[in-house]
Amino acid sequence: MTTSQTESKATPLLFLRSLLYYAGFYPVTMVFSIICLIVGPLLPFRARFKFLTLINYFYIAWLRICCGVKVKVTGREHLPSAGSYVVIANHQSEWETLYFQLLIRPQAVVLKQELLRIPLFGWALALLKPIALDRSKRRGALKQLLEQGKARLADGIPLLIFPQGTRVPTGELGKWNKGGAMLAVSSEVPMIPVAHNAGLFWPGKSFIKYPGTVEVAVGPAIDTRGKSVEEVHEVATVWLESTMRAQGSLD
Repeated sequence: MTTSQTESKATPLLFLRSLLYYAGFYPVTMVFSIICLIVGPLLPFRARFKFLTLINYFYIAWLRICCGVKVKVTGREHLPSAGSYVVIANHQSEWETLYFQLLIRPQAVVLKQELLRIPLFGWALALLKPIALDRSKRRGALKQLLEQGKARLADGIPLLIFPQGTRVPTGELGKWNKGGAMLAVSSEVPMIPVAHNAGLFWPGKSFIKYPGTVEVAVGPAIDTRGKSVEEVHEVATVWLESTMRAQGSLD
C-alpha cells in the first residue's frame, strides 16, 4: 500500500480523530517543554534522557486512543542491554522519531539542525545531545557525524541514524548513506538494523492518521570487528529492504 493509496481512504471521522490527537499533542508538548528547559539542565545525561522522554509515552498512548494506531515490536532481544551501538532505520514518518526514543534508551539521534530552532520543543530536544547536521554542507556534515558520533559511542551512548537522510514515502526506497556503517566499524561497536512500516498509518507530513498496527522489527546485531564498511552496510541494507517488503511498506 503506497502513501497515495492510504490517503485515498481519508474520511471526515479520520480527520476529526487526527484533530483530537493534535489538540492534545501541541498543548502538552509546549507545557512539558518548558518544564524540561527548567529541570533538564540540572540532571546528568541518562537521568535527563529518561525525564525528557516521558512525554513520548503520552504521544504513543494518545495516538492509540485518538487514532487507533498501535505498535508491535519483534526482535527487541537483539538490542544490547549495555554498552554502545549504532542503530540504522528507515525513515517514513514522524512516528518513528517519537517511538524510537522509547525503544532505544538512552540514545543520541542524528537529525537536521533546523529542528533545534523550533521554540520550546527544539530547545528541549537540544538537551538530549543530538548530532544536529547542516545538510547544506555535505562534507562538513560527514566530518561532524564521525567526530561527534565517535564521542557519543565512547561515552557508552547508543546512536540512532536514519541513513536515508529524510522521510521517504512508502513504496519508495531512497538511498542508504554509509555514515552509520562507517561509525560502527571505526568504533568497533555492533550495528543493528531496525525496519518499520509507520508510513502506512502516519504518512510523512500528513495530518490524517490511519488506524492499524505499526510493525517494528529489530534485526540481529552485526558484529563489525574485522569487517569493512561496505560489508557491514550491505548486510544491514539487505536485511532492511527484505524486512520492509515483508511489512508491506516497500514495493
